[in-house]
Amino acid sequence: MTASPPRRRPRGRLSAVAVGGAAGILAGCLVSPAQAATAEEAPATVACPADLAEKATCYSGQDSHGAHYTVAVPRSWNGTLVLHAHGGPGLGEESDPERSGDDLERWSVMVDQGYAWAGSAYRRGGYGTRMAASDTENLRRLFTERFGRPSTTLIHGQSWGGNVAAKTIEMYGSGADSPYDGALLTNGVLAGGSRGYDYRVDLRVVYQYYCRNHPRPTEPAYPLWMGLREDSAMTGAGLRARLQECTGYTSPPADRTPLQQRNLDDILAVTRIPERTLESHLTFATFTFRDLVRRVGLRSPFGNRQVRYRGSHDDAALNAGVERFDADPAARRNLSYDSDLTGAVSVPVLTLHAIDDPTAFVEHESAYLDSLEGAHRDRHLLQTFTQESEHSGLSTAEYAGAVSALSGWVRTGHKPTAASVASSCPAFDAVYRTGCFFRPGYRPSAYASRVNPRPGATRWPAMTRAQEWRWSRLGDVGIAP
Repeated sequence: MTASPPRRRPRGRLSAVAVGGAAGILAGCLVSPAQAATAEEAPATVACPADLAEKATCYSGQDSHGAHYTVAVPRSWNGTLVLHAHGGPGLGEESDPERSGDDLERWSVMVDQGYAWAGSAYRRGGYGTRMAASDTENLRRLFTERFGRPSTTLIHGQSWGGNVAAKTIEMYGSGADSPYDGALLTNGVLAGGSRGYDYRVDLRVVYQYYCRNHPRPTEPAYPLWMGLREDSAMTGAGLRARLQECTGYTSPPADRTPLQQRNLDDILAVTRIPERTLESHLTFATFTFRDLVRRVGLRSPFGNRQVRYRGSHDDAALNAGVERFDADPAARRNLSYDSDLTGAVSVPVLTLHAIDDPTAFVEHESAYLDSLEGAHRDRHLLQTFTQESEHSGLSTAEYAGAVSALSGWVRTGHKPTAASVASSCPAFDAVYRTGCFFRPGYRPSAYASRVNPRPGATRWPAMTRAQEWRWSRLGDVGIAP
């Protein structure tokens, strides 16, 4: 991999009023790719998280598409804006007014390091990667209109937000006039939607084979690719009760029945999902699948017809009895168009991923590297890995070091190395005392080594740029915002 050349283009000057003044009326209109937006209301000044109270001015508002947002501008702003793309997705009908404020508190280190920060809660809950990318871009335009054009604009995405951020720079960040200068993707779902959830598809069918309680024989049947039938009143607590009934997963091993222990052992062995996140994965494969399937026309975007399941106490019986289905071509196309990544990036991208991430397996990084290599853009990518075992948050010192390394890459055009990012971390840890766990020599295995590959689904990218363009000409494709 070679360093990307410096990207230089003129930037507007930042005024002192724009940085520190009271909120004013936004003049002008923001336009999303899907629809024209009306003039925005003025963002209101709000209390910052406690650790930023003396360091920044914070604002909140709601854009013309209904997306709530939060902005923080440090009193000693370095001129760089970090757009944040949150994970999830949440499943509420409306934009969550608390979400972006909570995210600011989680990633306040960005503001503490002198970066302005802006996060959108997106215009609605539910699945929609392009919608979330559009709302993130709308917020970037809103920030520029209100506070002036930053000298540099970065985007950060965590978890599903990594998919959103990666999609954002593909949609809006290509070419010499890109408003984005770089991307930081942390513990990202970077295999995209059409392949990135296959292990949860496998969990859904393997769980039902052993447990027979989701649905029960006495309940209305439905195809498992739906996650949950449309009219079901099941709650998260109800799902947990069924999982406990079948596997005893919350009980000490000594308190489980022999059948519960065998069920649990078989489910974990076949799916390779860590025990501590079994509930969260099954929750996604239930409630988020229901939402996602609804948005692709109540047809299956997933298939498992030819998957051979291995690792149970009786693989032959499992493979003979597990529910099988095929992906509907139109539904799969719509999910792929919405969330698969083409790898066609033209700005520096730095990824940070926990090696033992129990939610977005580290092998997602192999899929992303293969996608950029397939698009001949891997020179724009630097991947770093840490010996950590959490998904929702990494060491604060590592976040500070990663965004600093990305900023330096953008500013100078000199691509850092995994070793140089690791060596810079102790200086930040002297401030934050959260540890540095980088493993510069680590390389993850192929995505197909962790997730059962479907026929024809081992080549990357999952959607080429040419394919994306052809699909875009169809008009009625993807997931509606």
